[in-house]
Amino acid sequence: MDHDVIVVGTRAAGAATAMLLARAGLRVLAVDRARFPSDTLSTHQVQVPGIARLGRWGVLDRIAAVTPAVPRVRLDVGAAVLDGRYPAVDGVDALYGPRRTLLDATLVDGARAAGAEVREGFAVDELTRDAEGRVTGIQGRNRGEGRGRGPSTVPITATARLVIGADGKRSTIAEAVGAGAYHVRPPATFACYTYWSGVDLPVGSIYVRPGLTVPAFPTNDGLVMVAVFAPLAEFDRFRADPAAGYLAALDRCGDLGERVRSGVRAEPYRLAPDVPNLFRAAHGPGWALVGDAGIVMDPVAGQGISNAFRDAESLAAAVARGMDAGGRLDEALAGYQRERDAAAWPVFAMTRDLAGLRISTGQRLLLGAIADDPVETSQFLGVLAGAVRYDEYLRAGNVLGRIGGGAVRRLRRVGSPAGVGAAFGCRAKAGPEARDVSAASG
Repeated sequence: MDHDVIVVGTRAAGAATAMLLARAGLRVLAVDRARFPSDTLSTHQVQVPGIARLGRWGVLDRIAAVTPAVPRVRLDVGAAVLDGRYPAVDGVDALYGPRRTLLDATLVDGARAAGAEVREGFAVDELTRDAEGRVTGIQGRNRGEGRGRGPSTVPITATARLVIGADGKRSTIAEAVGAGAYHVRPPATFACYTYWSGVDLPVGSIYVRPGLTVPAFPTNDGLVMVAVFAPLAEFDRFRADPAAGYLAALDRCGDLGERVRSGVRAEPYRLAPDVPNLFRAAHGPGWALVGDAGIVMDPVAGQGISNAFRDAESLAAAVARGMDAGGRLDEALAGYQRERDAAAWPVFAMTRDLAGLRISTGQRLLLGAIADDPVETSQFLGVLAGAVRYDEYLRAGNVLGRIGGGAVRRLRRVGSPAGVGAAFGCRAKAGPEARDVSAASG
């Protein structure tokens, strides 16, 4: 074999995987159709756990040098506002939103520095297989450089014990191996985003309104990325006039529309209606998948890059173990799929809920109850960042306890019988038939 591993796709998931495999001493070839730095559709928030991984991998400094840290976020759901800090993960307590031109190039350079061979501008045409059908490598071509030049006519073949598909949600590797899909959910939202200069945004902000979620976060070069997530059913109407639809959505978010209009739009509007939700089988004879090639989720939760880093770390460890064990690579990859699915499922469940673009009565009660508690606010923001498990935090006992704790704090503040009704949003009627009516009941 020419290599131990070939990685197809060298953006966030693929470059990270190639880097970690090379650091483990494996012979790695990583290929991508693009040449870096290269942009791609992405709202590019890297949540706190993902940033912690970049720190452990030794590549965060280059990103942090030119990308604003966001340790504080303001979550505005209309009826309640949470304003607080993220909980720390391995000493990291901020997210960053680096442009993909910076993030992907940083990881590609990290893979090269670790000893991986990286071929940019390389298009994979097909997989090679042995007589038993096991994947043994790739065949492809160098893409031409310069305007008007197409791919090379000379096919190039490379072999390896394992081919990893890291080529995104429409993965050609996943299609070629027939990777089965499960937990499939239809697309629910579309996204529209762009970048603005001259916009005052002292903290990261997330606005949630009925049928609408709007994150606004700083990124490189003094720009602010503002995205709109809306129901997919509204896409055709929206794309007829993206500017009007986008600004109308921002006008529903407090003074965000006014603040954005005070700045200058730096780039065209980008529309992303293609947001499937599914898991794919993570491995098979001679192949594995990582990143969006293996699990893709609605970007409304902003978890895609952090998920990719988590799975890259898990897959690289499994491959290194499997190749060291001699003939037990398939067993190690099966373990990777179990580990991946167990870690991803709570995030997938949270993403499905967020893609509904609504706040339920119970969620409003919870947010109202914790808004005045910095510790609880931090924990809830940790859920959104993937630092606190969604399923554990939202256990019925936990939620009821937090709602009750908020009620107790309000009672202590009002400190008088007359204030008790106010603490629960109640009004008392005069007369012997007087009774309190809790706003929470409706």
